[in-house]
Amino acid sequence: MFELKDRVAIVTGSGSPKGIGRTIALTLAKQGASIVVADLNLEGIEGTVKAIEEAGGNALGVELNVTDKDSVDAMVEKVVETYGRIDILVNNAGISQKVTVADMTVEDMARVFNVNMYGLFLCTQAVLEPMKKQQFGRIINLSSVSAKRGGGVFGGAHYSASKAAVLGFSKNLAREVALDGITVNSVAPGLINTEIWKALPEEDAKKVIDGIPMGRPGETDEIASTIAFLASTEASYITGEEIDINGGSHMD
Repeated sequence: MFELKDRVAIVTGSGSPKGIGRTIALTLAKQGASIVVADLNLEGIEGTVKAIEEAGGNALGVELNVTDKDSVDAMVEKVVETYGRIDILVNNAGISQKVTVADMTVEDMARVFNVNMYGLFLCTQAVLEPMKKQQFGRIINLSSVSAKRGGGVFGGAHYSASKAAVLGFSKNLAREVALDGITVNSVAPGLINTEIWKALPEEDAKKVIDGIPMGRPGETDEIASTIAFLASTEASYITGEEIDINGGSHMD
């Protein structure tokens, strides 16, 4: 199941050991995909590439600024030159900021949207041509439970809004490229057991856990395994969907 042999997958934001990107990259690699580790963090890129290669996988590290079109285009060109194709794009790169609307600045809003939505758009647009040419593609976008329930522990209203924009963008794109053999889906994680979560004050942590029916944060591999499914041929008839992975903290 979820065989990804001979597939080439770009995972943005997969250099940081603090989030879920590295786990996504490792999981797709274990399923047989060649992974493009794309991030601004050069040290982090080296760490993820090393982890994949030590596990027997294949990886290419590429420095990437998702908000810079030239950087994005250069990455895609390098991937096509190296592998000859691009099969999977996981738009994982993102930032958040905990700030109230009253205290938020225009610069705050622009910074969060530039990464979470504009960067996602640039990366997606850049891979469409090779995916259409091969008549196959899997685009998986990272949204958030905050997009659906109006915030949470991490991030302000600009974060929630940017992640809600991801959902609308994904559904529209799914309609546009369905006849090109490309599926577009989103995952909306809830609280996940990362370094950011571990740094939360105990009192705040308890409040969050009390709001999760399963009584615990999710694990990064629980997000990654869902993405591996969406990237596979087994998910070939699923497009335009948003999958909640939140332990029941939000239910549609």
